Amino acid sequence: MNEILKVEHLKKYYIKKQLFSSKISKVKAVDDVSFHLNKGEVFVLAGESGSGKSTIAKLILKSIISDSGKIIFDGNEIGNDSKSLEKIRLNCQMIHQDPYDSINPRMKILDIVSEPLEIHNIGNSELRKKRVLEVLKEVKLEPPEDIIRKYPHMLSGGQRQRVVLARALAINPKVILADEPVSMLDVSIRAEMLELMRELQKKYQISFIYITHDLATARYFGQRIGILYMGKIVEMGKIDDVLFNPKHPYTQSLLDAISEPDPENVNKERKIRIKEPTSAEIHGGCKFSARCPYVIDKCSVEPELKTIDKDHAFACYVNLD
Repeated sequence: MNEILKVEHLKKYYIKKQLFSSKISKVKAVDDVSFHLNKGEVFVLAGESGSGKSTIAKLILKSIISDSGKIIFDGNEIGNDSKSLEKIRLNCQMIHQDPYDSINPRMKILDIVSEPLEIHNIGNSELRKKRVLEVLKEVKLEPPEDIIRKYPHMLSGGQRQRVVLARALAINPKVILADEPVSMLDVSIRAEMLELMRELQKKYQISFIYITHDLATARYFGQRIGILYMGKIVEMGKIDDVLFNPKHPYTQSLLDAISEPDPENVNKERKIRIKEPTSAEIHGGCKFSARCPYVIDKCSVEPELKTIDKDHAFACYVNLD
């Protein structure tokens, strides 16, 4: 597979100032993140809230500007000029977590889905309407002739998320960044939405960056995964290699926290007992060291992401085999 998107040494820092205090600190929201996305592939970015997943997506789309690093799309570096912005936004679309907040409640579905076509001056009104009807059928919103006349509040949460997916598909993007696309949906329809996304991904060979904290849906939909902790990738590789043979203590703790429908789990002893979370402020050494039960003296120096078997890489000094 060929690379469609490459992120190199991406950084985004924020200045944090306490109320009624002169103390200023620095928060590393995204700290030297590098990964690539192949054509037709699903790459998962997983981690707890505040780990920097959504910030990376915004940096890729240039809705916020990075402090340093490169975004390379289809072999060309994306800058901050208008031509580069037009290229990345024409070829990359985003699905947000909350379908109601990400669409205008005062617009009809026809106008919502055709909006990217208008922004990029694709076709006339007749062709745009035809395209809207096509993508609504693709996401299984039928009859589309009735759907286009409705407002968002007239649809269910699952239908609204399908509208957001249809809007993303309207301009035939090469990459879709899906930011927790099923976390706001009822459990009963999450699998339907994921299956629909997988069907469309295979049919059109769309590359996905799937952002989630749910490792179960990550394995169902993804092919490779990067585990994020405090703005840094701590483990990365093929999804089954990482989830069935985790090398980093943080990855193990995420897996250990997954609930299973077994009464015996009430008294289950956790394999990894991480300590209470610390501040997100910058500190030296391994970012996970303050919570890690395996911390050693060497952890005072931040470990690099090192590759072991094939594409499996992790950033830890301790061998957890």
